[in-house]
Amino acid sequence: MKIILWIYTLYSGLLFIALMLVFGIFIVIPLLVSQKGGKISFIFIRLWASIWSFLSGIRYEINGREFVDINQPYIYIFNHRSFIDAPVIPMAIQQEVRAIGKKELSKILVFGFITSRVAVWVDRKDTESRKASVERLLTILKKGISIVVAPEGTRNNTTQTLLPFQKGAFRIAVETGIPILPMAVIGADKIMKRGSILLKPGIIRVYFSSPIDPKPYQYEDGFLDLCDKCYNRLEAMVLTHE
Repeated sequence: MKIILWIYTLYSGLLFIALMLVFGIFIVIPLLVSQKGGKISFIFIRLWASIWSFLSGIRYEINGREFVDINQPYIYIFNHRSFIDAPVIPMAIQQEVRAIGKKELSKILVFGFITSRVAVWVDRKDTESRKASVERLLTILKKGISIVVAPEGTRNNTTQTLLPFQKGAFRIAVETGIPILPMAVIGADKIMKRGSILLKPGIIRVYFSSPIDPKPYQYEDGFLDLCDKCYNRLEAMVLTHE
């Protein structure tokens, strides 16, 4: 059985790279030509994710899209349990988005070059890097583009439902007034288990909740209360749907 999983993982990995090479130019060029090219780039990002997922036997069930106004920018937050979360984002979110990610991922050949155009890289151990990433996220939101953040700060390899949240996204929400939209990703850690690089086919379920308005939290240290509210909401979503 493990041999089959290794063969499947190798096939899926090579397919991932091949499709990225095919679609990479169509993702990068629109963003190089114009700052408004992101909408075109994301058409090809979704096409890459959907073809790869289909040919890899990975399916998605998206719930709660009625809570999402595609004309409204959001700060999406999600529970991060698997490396497979990367294709989940364009499959679930129907808006142009920018995602925050670990700087180490930018060093991966091809993948790093392409995704650098739609990602904000941060070295979480470097205070200046974190500050710079916050400034860039603020600029993106002011352009009306949504951002995606894993507030746990890293992949959750524990048995806890969620790791403690980093506070950056909630400071930004309070400062900008942009709603936070929790997104529970269920099943990704079964497709790629914790501590393993092996993949297997399966279903990933995504649940959106109603947006959380940060405006009532615009008081001193209100972002901490907003963080607690978002943590409790996302934790309840994960526990309810697992």
